[in-house]
Amino acid sequence: QVQLVESGGGLVQTGGSLRLSCAASGRTFTNYAMAWFLQSPGKERKFVAGIKWGVESTHYADNVKGRFTISRDNAKNTLNLQMNNLKPEDTAVYYCATPSYYTLNIPLSAAEYNHWGQGTQVTVSS
Repeated sequence: QVQLVESGGGLVQTGGSLRLSCAASGRTFTNYAMAWFLQSPGKERKFVAGIKWGVESTHYADNVKGRFTISRDNAKNTLNLQMNNLKPEDTAVYYCATPSYYTLNIPLSAAEYNHWGQGTQVTVSS
């Protein structure tokens, strides 16, 4: 059974940094996409960044390009999201996710992801 456990959220001032981590277990993650989504109250989950585990392919939402970096640690089966120059509009619950099937590319829609973590709150104060 796939399990995803996020950590690293918190409260930070505008311009600050946070590093989110997602500990993954339950299957091999090589060649599967993994991604970070965010969700604000009353809104749908939005794609933030994704990576194809094993082929070093990444994709970012336009509003985080140049500020966020997604990476993975193969030895620890961990997905990371380094968030720099944070803005108040980045405030949300951040989720780690992965599909239950192989995909050629990194899916951008939350509907294509079957496994989700519990989420971690990121709050950026102005």
